Amino acid sequence: MFGRLSTVAADEPTTTWREQVVARSLDGARARAENRVQRYLDAALELMNDSPSGKEFTVQEVVERSGQSLRSFYQYFGGKHELLLALFEESVRSTVDTLGKKVAQEHEPVERLHRFVVEYCRMCRMSRKSANPPMPPVMVDFAQQLLTGYPAEAAKAYTPLVRLFGDLLDEAAGAGAIRPGIRRDPIAGIVLEAIMFSLFSSRIAGAGVQSDGSDPAEELWDFILNGVGLH
Repeated sequence: MFGRLSTVAADEPTTTWREQVVARSLDGARARAENRVQRYLDAALELMNDSPSGKEFTVQEVVERSGQSLRSFYQYFGGKHELLLALFEESVRSTVDTLGKKVAQEHEPVERLHRFVVEYCRMCRMSRKSANPPMPPVMVDFAQQLLTGYPAEAAKAYTPLVRLFGDLLDEAAGAGAIRPGIRRDPIAGIVLEAIMFSLFSSRIAGAGVQSDGSDPAEELWDFILNGVGLH
């Protein structure tokens, strides 16, 4: 009997009943907090989609749309900027998930790089023109604000995207498809900025409308490939 008890005791977790109760309590509080935060994010996204520019909404409108309280909002967010940052981070994670699935369809390392650049470029451009964009236009605008005014926040928000493109660069370099010795993170940052701001670059150059049937995403890829490709 005592032998059996010692065997069972050895196999059972050492967590006490008190620790288990506290853990369940914390898990419940965490789940409730995540639910409240998600309701604020969903409300803000709905207001963005309802607004022509995506910008004309207030914290009070978010609170009313979410069905929660202003006091509760400020428990989780310092203001509209932090709400936008949370939405942007969610947008980046969703973008990485979409791009990851698309590049996985390609078999060659350089073609995975190609697919990433073209697809991401099109996603950024669709946000400006599409009635149902992959991300609201305000998120693209917010990206510019982050990069110029809040570089530390931008670095954190873009980490998953930089990591994905950096891994693709390493893979292509390892396969001998691009120049060896490329520093992945700086190059990934430069390329991602070029993709995000390519629409503005074309406007500056007076080429906002493509009348010759060319694909700006493919043109950008050709430019990038000549920078990282083999010579």
